[in-house]
Order: sequence, then structure tokens, then C-alpha cells
Amino acid sequence: MFSRLREDIRSVFARDPAARNTWEVLTCYPGVHAVLMYRLAHWFWLRRLRWLGRFVSHLARFFTGIEIHPGATIGRRFFIDHGMGVVIGETAIVGDDVTLYHGVTLGGTSWNKGRRHPTLEDGVVIGAGAKVLGPITVGTRAKVGSNAVVVKEVPPGTTAVGNPARIIEPGQAQKREEKATQMGFSAYALSGNDDDPLAKAIHGLLDHAVETDRRLEVLVKKLESRGVCTEDELATADTFDPKYLSKIVD
Repeated sequence: MFSRLREDIRSVFARDPAARNTWEVLTCYPGVHAVLMYRLAHWFWLRRLRWLGRFVSHLARFFTGIEIHPGATIGRRFFIDHGMGVVIGETAIVGDDVTLYHGVTLGGTSWNKGRRHPTLEDGVVIGAGAKVLGPITVGTRAKVGSNAVVVKEVPPGTTAVGNPARIIEPGQAQKREEKATQMGFSAYALSGNDDDPLAKAIHGLLDHAVETDRRLEVLVKKLESRGVCTEDELATADTFDPKYLSKIVD
């Protein structure tokens, strides 16, 4: 038990630069309190003292704002930063070195008994407000961006963003902040330059449309300079405003 506690405290220092000393972490970090109380509740749950497990979980929710079902399976060095509003369902499985931010939900999509909550493999980071729903797997060292809604599998090492979440391949992401790179960790699961891949695709199409219009204008001017009348053949189209469309996408 004490070795687990020491690991949990070290994980706070590794992932939160605001942590100053062990006493502060023990007394002022609700994520640490919630994990400690979960360990006790889970111990009761495994010994079929189900009411006691649920009651300890209820107390943890009251004091920390974090709700972890005692039936969930959580690995080592689990860190919940800030923590308020985190919900982890009964059949969720969380691996080692996982980080969750506030407002994260590991929820189910079915009222049927059995496996209905997600699995987070080792090293996963889930950004603030993200929802991971259903019996899906988020692969090793994958990241889920803030406010994403994930309902499909996330491959290892990738980043999922958006609602519904879409996958950003590792090569598409920009360089992470220097500190985050040193720790192998990206705060809130995204670097400053990550973008929704669907938005990128739309912006690319808009850029292509603008360039096509420019080339058509050049072609029409050259035809007219050679005496070719284009007024009847090329009727004036509605005004195209790519800036307005870009604002909608953003």
C-alpha cells in the first residue's frame, strides 16, 4: 500500500510542475485523495463487501468531486489532475501511467450488464472534458484532446480530437512543448498546433477553390484580350467568400 502511495506521489511530481513538496501533494491534491479512497473501496469490492465499497466511493465523490466506481480496474501511477467532474464507470480498465484531466468521463453506452466501459492502455492521456464511451480501447500512449467525444477505437500512439473524435496520425502533430517532450507527456493531450483533421481538409479544399477561381479569371482575361467573347458562355457565379467559410470551420 505504501509503495503504491509513493509511486502515486512521484507521478504527481513527474506530471505537474506546480507540485512543490510531498506534504502539499498529500493534503491538497484531490486526485491523489480520490485514488487512495478508490484503492480502499476496490479492496472492499473484491471481497464482496459491495455496500462498503460503494459507500467509500460515495464519500470520495463528496470530498473530491471525482467519482470512481469501486469495480473499476486501475493500474499503477494513475494521476488525475485537478479532477473535478471525473467519472469512471464500473467496468472501465485503466492501465499504468495514465493521466486524466478534469471533466473526463469513462462511460458506458448500454444498460446491459457486462463489459460496457472503455479500456485505457498504458501511458494514455485524456484531456479536460473529454468523453470516452463504450467498450472500446484507447491504445498505448494514445492521447485524447480536450472535449473530444470518443466512441471508436484509438490506435496506439495516435491523438484523437473532435466530436465525434477523429484520429491525427503521429506524423501530423507538430513538435510538443520542450518540457512535455522531455517527460514524454503532453498537457491536456494536445500540443499547441494540433488541429481537427476534418477542419484541415476543409481548409485545404477552400484554398484549392480560391486558386481555381484565380486561374479561371486569368484564363478569361486572356481570352477577352484576344477578342473572344465570354459573357454568354461563362455566366457570373454567386460571390464566393472563402474567408467567411473559414470562420465557420474555425
